[in-house]
Amino acid sequence: MSSLFERLACQVAVAAIISSPAFAQPSPAQAPTTWPAFTQQFRDYVAADGIVGASALIMRNGQVISRVDLGQQDRAASAPVTDRTIYHWGSITKSLTAIAILQLRDRGRLSLDDKVTRYIPELRRIHDPYGRIDSITIRMLLAHTAGFRNGTWPYGDGSPWQPFEPTTWEQLVAMMPYQTLLFPPGARYGYSNPGYIYLGRIVEQLTGDPWDAYVQKNIFAPLGMTRSSFRTTPFWLAADRSHNYEIVKDSATGAARLRDNGADFDPGITTPNGGWNAPLADLVTYVSFLTGVVPAGGSQARYDVVLSRASLREMWTAVAPMSAGYEAAAGQSIGLGFFLQGEGDRRVIGHTGSQAGFRAFYYFNPVTTTAVIAAFNTTNYAAPAREAYNRMHEAAKAMVRESGR
Repeated sequence: MSSLFERLACQVAVAAIISSPAFAQPSPAQAPTTWPAFTQQFRDYVAADGIVGASALIMRNGQVISRVDLGQQDRAASAPVTDRTIYHWGSITKSLTAIAILQLRDRGRLSLDDKVTRYIPELRRIHDPYGRIDSITIRMLLAHTAGFRNGTWPYGDGSPWQPFEPTTWEQLVAMMPYQTLLFPPGARYGYSNPGYIYLGRIVEQLTGDPWDAYVQKNIFAPLGMTRSSFRTTPFWLAADRSHNYEIVKDSATGAARLRDNGADFDPGITTPNGGWNAPLADLVTYVSFLTGVVPAGGSQARYDVVLSRASLREMWTAVAPMSAGYEAAAGQSIGLGFFLQGEGDRRVIGHTGSQAGFRAFYYFNPVTTTAVIAAFNTTNYAAPAREAYNRMHEAAKAMVRESGR
């Protein structure tokens, strides 16, 4: 048994190693001076739009600086939103699919310039007025420049007999002859949810794994994102899952009413396009990876196993301006799975998400590592407070952008 002196000496040595520059952790960061103003806009929007529950945080150097949680994750049960509440992130899922494709590219399994019909010949059933369906590449799918439609499902009136989303690949294939290319492939940006389902299909064909399992094994597990899942919530996390709500007009009276859609819904075959469920804490882990901030006990090697910094920078290179359609914004471009705005140390990168009653966004500055993450469990279709939302949303991006000054 070692002596007390030996144990003390060992503790001193370990403390010296941990406090050395190589192991030093980032010093606590201060919230930008604009954070209080943003949180007030956040609160104002939540009140104006009738949001049942919402959360937002600001982080830097992998650390949460400040956070606000409002309302309830389950109104009927009077369950408040907490730091454990699990939201649905909708199209933010697309960045996971894009990373999976870049992983396979870096491992020599595919090229971004591969023709998509090489993997999905069924796409030739889509009406092609330009005669260029075989020219569509994986890169075009990643950047929403292939010419495919936005929506995945022809229904939309919410009748109870309608599946939430297509549940099988065969359903998508059956609808292909009734779709058309909207513009020549590669000509411009045009947001497409089916395009990311096709990317998920390529991941499955090359790996033999269902898309969900591939992401769990190759992104969530190495990053330690243990509370992230797809489709129905795991039993051990069910108590933290937020319900999602919609504010709709009553068909008889025209009055606005709140509809509780419950906690779980099945995105079906569309999961690679928008199926991620997670608390904000897992998004903090994810953004730490994206901004290259290695946590205590972590390693750069583990990050590189997921994706190299060079490949991430490639994903953050502009492909086309987002001048029309979904999420059109002045000065905003599309990369490979990410929205891009600004340059240099004032750059803003991220994505938005919207599915069922959930909505969310995240934006980060890869130079300063500052990020804002927000999620909402309610969508107002009756009288949406669009101006309040836009003010809050732009304030979030400005806060990330200005962190580089």
